[in-house]
Amino acid sequence: MFFCVFLIVPFVGGVFGEVRYSIPEEMKQGSVIGNLARDLGLDVSELGKRKARVVAEGSKQYCELSTETGSLLVSERMDREELCAQAAVCVVQFQLLLENPLKVYSLILDVQDINDNSPVFTNREIELELVESTILGRRFPLESARDPDMGSNTIKNYRLSPNDHFVLEMNKQVNSNAYPELVLKKSLDRETQSDYYLTISGIDGGNPPRSGTASIHIHVLDANDNVPVFSQRIYKASVAENSPPGTLVTKINATDLDDGVYGEVTYSFSHVSDKTRGVVEIDGVTGEVRVIGLMDYEDVSVHELDVQAKDGGGQSSHSKLIIDVIDLNDNSPVISVKSASSSVPEDSPPGTMVALLNVYDLDTGSSGRVTCHISDNVPFRLVSEVKNYFMLVTDDVLDRETHAAFNITITAVDSGSPPLYSSKVIPITVSDVNDNAPVFSQELYTVTIPENKPQGTPVIRVAAQDKDFGSNAKIHYSLQLKDADPATAALLSINAETGEIFTSLPFDYETASHFQTVVRACDMGNPSLCSNCNVRVFVSDQNDNAPVILYPVQSSNFIAEDRVPLAAPKGYLVTKVVAVDADAGHNAWLSYRIIKATDTELFSVGLHCGEIRTLRQFYEDDEAKHTLEVLVEDNGPQALSATATVSIALGDSLPVVDEMSDFGEDESSSSVINGISQEDLVFYLIVALASVSGLLLLLITSVVYVKLCRRRSFYRGGRASNLPVFPPTYGGPPHYSDVSRWGTLDDDSRYNSFMTTGSWRGDFRFSSGSGGGGGSGVGSLGGGSSGGGGMGIMDYDSMNKRSLPLPKNDSLVRLTTTSSSSGASVKGHRSRPPLPRKL
Repeated sequence: MFFCVFLIVPFVGGVFGEVRYSIPEEMKQGSVIGNLARDLGLDVSELGKRKARVVAEGSKQYCELSTETGSLLVSERMDREELCAQAAVCVVQFQLLLENPLKVYSLILDVQDINDNSPVFTNREIELELVESTILGRRFPLESARDPDMGSNTIKNYRLSPNDHFVLEMNKQVNSNAYPELVLKKSLDRETQSDYYLTISGIDGGNPPRSGTASIHIHVLDANDNVPVFSQRIYKASVAENSPPGTLVTKINATDLDDGVYGEVTYSFSHVSDKTRGVVEIDGVTGEVRVIGLMDYEDVSVHELDVQAKDGGGQSSHSKLIIDVIDLNDNSPVISVKSASSSVPEDSPPGTMVALLNVYDLDTGSSGRVTCHISDNVPFRLVSEVKNYFMLVTDDVLDRETHAAFNITITAVDSGSPPLYSSKVIPITVSDVNDNAPVFSQELYTVTIPENKPQGTPVIRVAAQDKDFGSNAKIHYSLQLKDADPATAALLSINAETGEIFTSLPFDYETASHFQTVVRACDMGNPSLCSNCNVRVFVSDQNDNAPVILYPVQSSNFIAEDRVPLAAPKGYLVTKVVAVDADAGHNAWLSYRIIKATDTELFSVGLHCGEIRTLRQFYEDDEAKHTLEVLVEDNGPQALSATATVSIALGDSLPVVDEMSDFGEDESSSSVINGISQEDLVFYLIVALASVSGLLLLLITSVVYVKLCRRRSFYRGGRASNLPVFPPTYGGPPHYSDVSRWGTLDDDSRYNSFMTTGSWRGDFRFSSGSGGGGGSGVGSLGGGSSGGGGMGIMDYDSMNKRSLPLPKNDSLVRLTTTSSSSGASVKGHRSRPPLPRKL
């Protein structure tokens, strides 16, 4: 056994290189044919990475590639006689495929014949009948032995067993095929010997040679001196493949000049190959050759048969019949998938190879030319750079969310008439890429929840959808606390899996009536994509704050005492209880009632304004001091309350101011006090003031000094330490606003504050940053009709339009209220000096 290697490198017809090996047939499986990697100059390490493989057209794969060594190995038995029959040159063609990038190398194997077949005679026993009168030198053609081997391994000579009458000679036909002839060298004498038994041996030229034998039985007959003669030495015919059984191919004709039985000729095929046997037959009497089996051009394109004509005397002659098979378009194109990807990422750029196809047709000529196309409206196309090979590549941007899978139909059509086609469906799945961010069902979620709900109370559930798949669509929710208000950042928590938001701490309406947070939804892709939505939470008020008494100041060490003139008429405004409630709406709507009094028939309190007025005039026998306990209740579902203690002292020398009397009095009574008209009273007051002005000028310096000292001591820790301070929470944190618009407290920036020069001796001190009451800001002298009025000794009755008396040495400030949705604002202007009274 031997083999030779030929390497052809130039690029021809789309093939990058060609390797040609010459190998003997019948090599054992696993035998090395040659090292393809070395012969093509390829790196062995790249063979596995580039999916190198050897492919053949057809059903059998006779060789394979070792990607570890780069060697071409025998994978199946190769029988030259089976592959190429009697062809002079036996060539088997393969392709070496490499991907990424695609390269194709042509691989040709010349299969050399070895002497693996012995000569075989079709008929092991040859019967000859010779007339005894046969002349010397007469030749009797014998059936030649058949040896499938070629070249030197085929039959070289014949030998005849030793005898006295016959010798063996070779005769050549037109096509150079030799066959043996038995030549008579000595006359026959039937009476001496009627039968001869000889042996013929066919010997091939192999080393060592092989041989095959057949026995010859010669019957000596009476004289038959003519042999059949064919009309043609070679008969040629053609028949279309797939012709039905019974189709006439041709008719053989031979004649014999003898008469009788010696002139009757019968026909037969003396030798039929394996691929021809069962395809055609000859009528022994008529010589008609007809189709009896499948005539397939792709199997055998030419049939060669030896025809024998034999007369009744046993003499025969031979002729050759050559049948050409006409190719028809009877084979559909073959689509062979050499490589295919089950999935392709949706971000693959156009031109990405998805599958590699080998498309061919077993027919020849125009019937073997194949065109390919794919189904319409798919983002793929076919590209062919090598003959019979097509690459299926992407032709557009893929989007899994629009189309997740494709069933691409590849259709191949030949150019025959009529054309034949075949198709193959290639399923392709588009794998997901994280190219879609989560999308919330709403950009803004709004929810209202009562305050004081326990920790873990569900607030709202946000939901986002992601069009991606798998982990790319799995969403994780979180609260964005980086830029959030620290006061509200810790109020909420979120379930990262479901998007459900819970309370982390109880809400406090008085601290924050509403707030907003940002929820971020991020998918689990790499890199992760995110989107945000806003969640606005409104806190509804609950009645969780009891009213707080602002005036009079409730202290164990000091309770402010209000003085009222003994001559005060019925309905006279004595003082006002000022209270506030940190709640809002009805929960902050305050009502006042007296629950305990020194004299229950002397004073009354306004139900909603807290103004304390006289029920009748005072009598001399009335007590000089009175104590009232006023219950202040809010209007919540479960009312909360506070109690204010009011101390009232009666004074003889105090003047009665018209504005302090009941609005229900008529004009005449309101303009006269103790028989003196207002005009006269004003005149007397001016005179009195002028008389004492000198004294005031003398004492002004000392008075101012004393006032400054006392004021300084007051703020440094005097009695002011015992006075009530407005809690900062009543005003709310910075930027706080009561969205309900019904609260008793609001931002003090909406109001003007007024204080008299003696206000430091009043009943309040103020904490910085605190807001005012419902009707007016801190320190204002206006009052509303509902929960919590203004603060200060001076108050103004918006209904009766009268001013309360001011403390001694204070300038009178006339106040006017203006109603608004948030309370009463206060404006002030200078008026006449107050009437003197003793505190």
